[in-house]
Amino acid sequence: MGKIIAIANQKGGVGKTTTAINLSACLAEAGKNVLVIDMDPQGNTTSGFGIDKDQVENTVYELVLDECSIKESIVEVEGLPTLKIIPSSVDLAGAEIELLGKNEREYILKNFVDYISDDFDYIMIDCPPSLNMLTINALTTADSVLVPIQCEYYALEGISQLMHTIDLVQERLNDKLKINGVVFTMYDARTNLSSDVVETVKSNLDTKIYKTIIPRNVRLAEAPSHGLPINLYDSKSSGAESYRNLAKELMSE
Repeated sequence: MGKIIAIANQKGGVGKTTTAINLSACLAEAGKNVLVIDMDPQGNTTSGFGIDKDQVENTVYELVLDECSIKESIVEVEGLPTLKIIPSSVDLAGAEIELLGKNEREYILKNFVDYISDDFDYIMIDCPPSLNMLTINALTTADSVLVPIQCEYYALEGISQLMHTIDLVQERLNDKLKINGVVFTMYDARTNLSSDVVETVKSNLDTKIYKTIIPRNVRLAEAPSHGLPINLYDSKSSGAESYRNLAKELMSE
């Protein structure tokens, strides 16, 4: 059975989607069978892999409303034969209301993923930057949570809230859920602030912190507009090397 990892942080703009795209792509590059599930209605992970959200027949939205099977919702990613994605679309924003009357609505995604979890080495779920039924579904499906933290002053904001959410999910919905660890993103070696934030978080968080730190990198910022993960857009960039190192850390666990 594959490892199911939710990439979550209730604060937006922390490199969550960037991490979902590029970590998944680097795991696939290393020969792992990877499925990415885009649970964010913005669909940035979907477009970051070069998939046109408007042209896809089945997305997470159709899946959670039981309008298609999970295998019908899986799309191949060009250039990475072992990487697949279940895309998202803006329709997913309305799923919250449509799920209100459903029994066991916290487990809808899990019930689908259980069918195919043996087909993949890693299943990565990109969560929306808010605590809603979509995030809860991701956390009940996952074995563990990877938390990206941006190297800036408000880095710890929202983290205590996320930890509290994870505790509640562990207690009431998924007692197997654990925290994989924290990964620092958008690190700027030229500023003292970035290193101060890293030290502050290390001293305040009682959880694993990955050795790999993701730098601020122009090529990393450009890649999504070309619909390519960093290892296909600029294989030799520092962003690509960092995500390869993070993938190695994850695979060694």
